[in-house]
Amino acid sequence: MIAKLYGRIDETGSDSLVIDVNGVGYLVQASARTLAALGKVDDFATVFTEMLVSETDQRLIGFASRDERDWFRLLIGVQGVGAKVALAILSALEADDLARAIGGGDSAMVARANGVGPKLASRIVNELKDKVGALAGLGGGAKLMASGAGGGGHASDAVSALTGLGFKPGEAQGAVALALEELGSEATLDALVRLALKRAAR
Repeated sequence: MIAKLYGRIDETGSDSLVIDVNGVGYLVQASARTLAALGKVDDFATVFTEMLVSETDQRLIGFASRDERDWFRLLIGVQGVGAKVALAILSALEADDLARAIGGGDSAMVARANGVGPKLASRIVNELKDKVGALAGLGGGAKLMASGAGGGGHASDAVSALTGLGFKPGEAQGAVALALEELGSEATLDALVRLALKRAAR
């Protein structure tokens, strides 16, 4: 699995670039936003990657940040959303805007992306709402929720504790994100749960 590349941008296209890593050119597909962020030909850049492998194809998808890659992974997990559609969405919307749209149930904003009709936009919002959380646009909190808010550590335990108390997953993730923002990543589980409960009760 290729997770990251660092090298010189050898050439760029409308939806891809070739990055030269020690003489080996990697063809990487990317969103328009990523291509703009990485730079121009002969610039050196770090590209975070996701490798997609099927029976007939192998492709590297590139991202300017880990956050964008996390969103891509979430999007392609939705039925009917392939790599092309996910990249179109990431071209049309910044991560914070996408988090706000999904958290707020704004499928019309998601439908701005090329190739995304109203039905697909509604499905994306409905399927990802609990994963993203009801609250969005929180900087670090949005980043936590977009990456799954629960890959391990105290955050996932705190979310589990709140859902065990009857809170919806989206509410629990949003409250934990707020608590983490206030307390920092070194917070104890007990402190995190206590503050998250206060935030969820508001």
